[in-house]
Amino acid sequence: MSIIADDNDYKKVDINAKNPVIKPEAAEYDRNFENSIRPKSFDTYIGQSALKEALKITIEAAKKREKPLDHLLFYGPPGLGKTTLAGVIAEQMGVEIKITSAPALERPRDIIGILMSLKGGEILFIDEIHRLNKVAEEILYPAMEDFYLDMTTGKSQTVKTLRIPLPKFTLIGATTKAGELSGPLRDRFGIIHRLEFYTEEELSQVIKRTAGILEVEITDDGARAIARRSRGTPRIANRLIKRVSDYALVKFDGTINEKIANLALDVLSIDEYGLDSTDRGLLTAIIEKYDGGPVGIETLAAALGEDSRTLEDVCEPFLLQAGLLQRTPRGRKATPAAYRHLGYRNSTEQQNLF
Repeated sequence: MSIIADDNDYKKVDINAKNPVIKPEAAEYDRNFENSIRPKSFDTYIGQSALKEALKITIEAAKKREKPLDHLLFYGPPGLGKTTLAGVIAEQMGVEIKITSAPALERPRDIIGILMSLKGGEILFIDEIHRLNKVAEEILYPAMEDFYLDMTTGKSQTVKTLRIPLPKFTLIGATTKAGELSGPLRDRFGIIHRLEFYTEEELSQVIKRTAGILEVEITDDGARAIARRSRGTPRIANRLIKRVSDYALVKFDGTINEKIANLALDVLSIDEYGLDSTDRGLLTAIIEKYDGGPVGIETLAAALGEDSRTLEDVCEPFLLQAGLLQRTPRGRKATPAAYRHLGYRNSTEQQNLF
């Protein structure tokens, strides 16, 4: 696709201007808590074992060929470490990474400025890439495939076509909704991987590592208690360890064991499945108001006073994974496991009583 712009617009593409890009150096990862707990190597990155092994081979091959990595696409529920993994890849390749998100790339000059500022071998990470607008997406096509920017400048009879070469770079895209990516964009990624939910043991390791960074004492049983209620997601586990450590410090001596962890999580209204009040409200509404479903997501959102995207992106992935919710062509249904967990009898069980 060619971008039509007059000469003044073209001059406004300032690659050094403020834009929604972060350039983290290795030493800058420790600026705040969020960055300090991010692993910087595959050895400290916990979980996703099969993916890590595949990426190690890919990175080693790219180094031996002295070429940039193929473009990568990571997809899966939020909080599983897609951004962190991109940072680890950049660290292992010994290159800089520039981080942005698709909603921040509203105008053509946003994506053009970022692409023109890239150096050879660098990594561009775009989060929530499925939300790229059509113009930005089409600018990326020749940039990803041929490492060129196709542009036109001037007006009417003074129009000039420009083909600007770009250094070879690696685009890493992350999305929670791979199905919403257009076919042409998805096909330009040479490597596509799905990130899986974490096991209880993997989350226990994440929690103990984070506790060490926070200088919080925690027992193995305490770590497992938090892991059980972390919904298979490291981001949630790291958030919970902070809240539980606050509770342990104020109510006890600061050490987290199984009993203290469970007490703290009960105060936070997080049950043994890791469900919070919103999750339970969703399942309860389906059971009590709609006889177990099916019911549409927009109807549920209206009944709960929540945004439908919040329910789809935050609540549903884990409820589906845990077998508490079903998606059907007619809407959402509560499963027998959801009835049992919330202490309800489903219609089948009620019939069996008579």
